[in-house]
Amino acid sequence: MIELEVQDYYKGLPALDQVKINTLFARAVLEQRIPGKVYADSKEKPGAFYVVHPYGMSLVYGTAANPDFYHWLSDYITGRAENRIQAEWLQGDPAGDWSERIDAIAAAHNSTLPAGGRESGQDNYRAIEKNTRVNFSFDREAYCAARAQFFKQEADLVRTGKEHFFAQTGSVLPRFFWRDEEHFLAEGAGYSILEDGGVASTAFSSCITADQLEIGIETAEASRGKGYAFTVCAALIDYCLDHRLEPVWACRLENQGSYYLAQKLGFKPSLTLPYYRLAL
Repeated sequence: MIELEVQDYYKGLPALDQVKINTLFARAVLEQRIPGKVYADSKEKPGAFYVVHPYGMSLVYGTAANPDFYHWLSDYITGRAENRIQAEWLQGDPAGDWSERIDAIAAAHNSTLPAGGRESGQDNYRAIEKNTRVNFSFDREAYCAARAQFFKQEADLVRTGKEHFFAQTGSVLPRFFWRDEEHFLAEGAGYSILEDGGVASTAFSSCITADQLEIGIETAEASRGKGYAFTVCAALIDYCLDHRLEPVWACRLENQGSYYLAQKLGFKPSLTLPYYRLAL
């Protein structure tokens, strides 16, 4: 089990091309658009990969992993190896048996933890929690109908600029997906609504390729419930359509706000898969 050098990240791309779920965050790391970590079962001819995005999203995929890789995977996701520096949200390629392996690791690990979960007060409580990840497909006709009804024409809508990059508050922010504001302005895109001298809501490209743009969205707590999230997302979707980019949306099923906003914008749930929270 090794950590690949940056110059070897490209070795993970052919296998990633075979993964039939939203993997834009992993591609951003492998293409060195943003710093991350890539682990593999071999340096010379790797077959299995574990990619970590700096935001805390991770993906395990590939085939022909040697036994050492599976032992490393168990130690890594349970925290026994003590080489994980942050909590992660882990996905496994559904075409392989990764979810089954993670389920087995999680069951064995969680059975050793104290009863009562987080409420037990144990500092070392590190349960592996299983959630659901939803991938969506975009329905342009449904989007256009919704935009005509819900877009707020009166909103103070602007293109997200350098002065807004650090101004938005929340947990899903451009600065977590881009190296810095210059990188975002050069390669990314976003739209923000301004209110009372601050940034109320921002939709931005969390990942972007030559033909796809994944949407990230954050609205300040005091500005929620006003329809701002729909409007900034619609502006970014319009940008995608103008630039021949497919708008991409994925979220946890448990994040009901994002789940229903996606459908209001014309996205249709297309696939669900396990999504594991690895506590630090």
